Amino acid sequence: MDNRYLQNVIYELQPFFTENGFKEVVLTGIHVASYGKDRRDTSLIEILRQVHEVEGIDRIRFSSIEPNVVTEEFAQAIADMPKVCDHFHLSLQSGCDKTLKEMNRKYDTEKYRQAAATLRKYLPEVALTTDIIAGFPGETEEDFQASYDFAKEIGFAKAHIFCYSRREGTIAAKMPDQVEESVKKKRSAELIKATDRSRNEFLSSQIGTVADVLFETAEHGVNHGYTKNYTPVFVEDERDLKGKILKVKITKVKNDYCIG
Repeated sequence: MDNRYLQNVIYELQPFFTENGFKEVVLTGIHVASYGKDRRDTSLIEILRQVHEVEGIDRIRFSSIEPNVVTEEFAQAIADMPKVCDHFHLSLQSGCDKTLKEMNRKYDTEKYRQAAATLRKYLPEVALTTDIIAGFPGETEEDFQASYDFAKEIGFAKAHIFCYSRREGTIAAKMPDQVEESVKKKRSAELIKATDRSRNEFLSSQIGTVADVLFETAEHGVNHGYTKNYTPVFVEDERDLKGKILKVKITKVKNDYCIG
């Protein structure tokens, strides 16, 4: 997709967003961060800048990105575009370098640590979410402990934890030292407890702040929406606030969400 074609698409979509009240778009794909790497006339930052100019769009989100894309230049550019939400699903999969290598990941924990620090440097309110696999083939107790400790160190706003699932036809399925199901479940449960704690710490840090909330649902006098850093917020109000962006003071945490 060249820039001229992209500009025409954005121009044609602009009245659609305005007339139908859409406030937020999500840039998604198999590998969003690779956009433009096969061309010289565009890049992920360039497409962000063009979408940022669309009248009627107030928020732009990503699907997941890998830590390799997060440079000082990238983070600075994001910080200069206020419509881009300060929430990034930063792919991890494991906090153990040995396991990451076995997974054929193109980054290690130090690169991930740098990416997280860079995003937090330019976007102080950023929320980092991720996915972590428990029990990848060959994962020893020491490997798991390294992954567990790294997850605690980063302090994710939310993490999706799941057990490795053997799938025929994949390289991993043929690897030796497959981890027993009972061990995978135990490790998964431990990771869930740790990341649930960091989730609660993140939500608690929002108490007392005033944030712009884009409301998505309204039912039985309760409106539900999300802040720019993807904090779920519930507000009691008989009015239907769906589709509106309003300032909300967050007062407390309940279960897995905030109340304002």
